[in-house]
Amino acid sequence: MRKPKIVFLNQNLSIFMTNVVLQQYDVIGLMSGTSLDGLDIAHCRFQTTANSWQYEILQAETIAYTSEWKQKLINAETLDALAFQQLHTDYGFYLGQRVADFIIKNNAKVDFVSSHGHTIFHQPEKRLTVQIGKGSSIASKCRLPVVNDFRSLDVALAGQGAPLVPIGDRLLFSEFDFCLNLGGFANVSYEHAGKRIAYDICPANIVMNALCEKLGKSFDENGDLAKEGMISHYLLNELNLLSFYKIAPNTPKSLGKEWVIHSIYPILDLYEVADADILRTFCEHIAFQLAKSLNDKPKGKLLVTGGGAYNSFLMQCIRQQVKHEVVVPDKKTVEFKEALIFAFLGVLRMRNEINCLKSVTGAFADSSSGAIHYFK
Repeated sequence: MRKPKIVFLNQNLSIFMTNVVLQQYDVIGLMSGTSLDGLDIAHCRFQTTANSWQYEILQAETIAYTSEWKQKLINAETLDALAFQQLHTDYGFYLGQRVADFIIKNNAKVDFVSSHGHTIFHQPEKRLTVQIGKGSSIASKCRLPVVNDFRSLDVALAGQGAPLVPIGDRLLFSEFDFCLNLGGFANVSYEHAGKRIAYDICPANIVMNALCEKLGKSFDENGDLAKEGMISHYLLNELNLLSFYKIAPNTPKSLGKEWVIHSIYPILDLYEVADADILRTFCEHIAFQLAKSLNDKPKGKLLVTGGGAYNSFLMQCIRQQVKHEVVVPDKKTVEFKEALIFAFLGVLRMRNEINCLKSVTGAFADSSSGAIHYFK
């Protein structure tokens, strides 16, 4: 396996990057979202010349979680401190082994690994965010340098620690006016007054997949279940009145699983509504919140990626309410854009360049975020 072509200086027991000579990077990006669809793993190549970046997704796949791993991740927030640390370590070994297997399977030549991990706690108002998947455990299994823990520094700087994808949107997808991800949560990024703005809009697959599991399905394929339902206007109105939606667009704001548990599920439980009707109503809720956030902006091209882009009924609802030209790209980009961009965040971190924007997160300062674990 190739070693990163990077020169380092060891000084005062700290490692500082002094000269980046590599203009092409082969990186494996890892992403595990709150919707628990599985582990996205993507081998990506980045090239830079004159401050311009090009990318290619060479190989990629989603590795579905076993029922055992899915339950471990779902129950992680209930563990005591020792058990939680053990899961953090074990999940790192799991990620590292999946990387090692992927490299062998695809005969990939890789410089380093860039891992988002799996978010268990995200409470930026308490300066707290936790993504499990220990970097040293990953490195020990795949025998490559690893960059991980991308959110902690921004949260320590009083930022939201999210979204992190916008720097990639700006540098890799500049031909689009808006970049929308429909994953566990719907989030968007765009340029506003000379700055990159991004924020979470509302929950998406994290809620709809949970509703589908009650019906014995992992997700609503093509939105077929929602399509059969009826809108509950009482429920829709209750959802749209949540205080989070009163925070102005263009303002740093992010959502986590805790917010869904405490703010969304109690409302859904209040109404005696059929599951299909809840799914139909929630599709309408997502479309309404997207329109509320984006329709006051000049008309432009809206790139849509993430698992929700495959929900044709949800996309129909969105197109009916959002005024912008909705573009769903190729399959690789739809499914692996987040893994691609986390690979890119790792490249920027290795170059000691800004990968986290204060205009997006509300932090005191821009930062080059991520912990680096070197493997010699």
